[in-house]
Amino acid sequence: MRSNLASTKFQPLAFTISLLITLTIGVVASIFTRPEIKIWYITLNKPSFTPPNWLFPLAWTTLYILIAVSAYLIWKLRDGSSTYKTAAIIYVIQLALNFSWSIVFFGMHQILGGLFIIVTMLVAIILNISWFNRFSKTAAWLLVPYLLWVSYATLLNISICVLNK
Repeated sequence: MRSNLASTKFQPLAFTISLLITLTIGVVASIFTRPEIKIWYITLNKPSFTPPNWLFPLAWTTLYILIAVSAYLIWKLRDGSSTYKTAAIIYVIQLALNFSWSIVFFGMHQILGGLFIIVTMLVAIILNISWFNRFSKTAAWLLVPYLLWVSYATLLNISICVLNK
């Protein structure tokens, strides 16, 4: 774990940028998701443990904020090392997978394609937690709810895939 005195000072601009990045991903992804909820998603067979539709935006907004805080904490500890660069690359990959899942699953109606992406995203989140933990245990722990939710979403995706063959 790394630490220095400069990294302890709150940096509002960097924090705001981190929030804007993750929340923008969520907003843009919702452009592909929202219209499909009432047109396509409602027609799918879903498992009994599917949460109500209103829960998804609430959960994702909370998770995007946690992801942003985690990334901000790591950014403050950046040191130019290969460890930091690897952590940053993994972070960007999991965000890209997160964004692409909505486009593939909802926008393209590709349940199996969505399953491939979400399983890959799950692996990327586990790697993200592992690499962030090398800099900050707090940053790593902030990603655990994201891991749990995506694990649950993966189970939903698998179930929807099986129920809609």
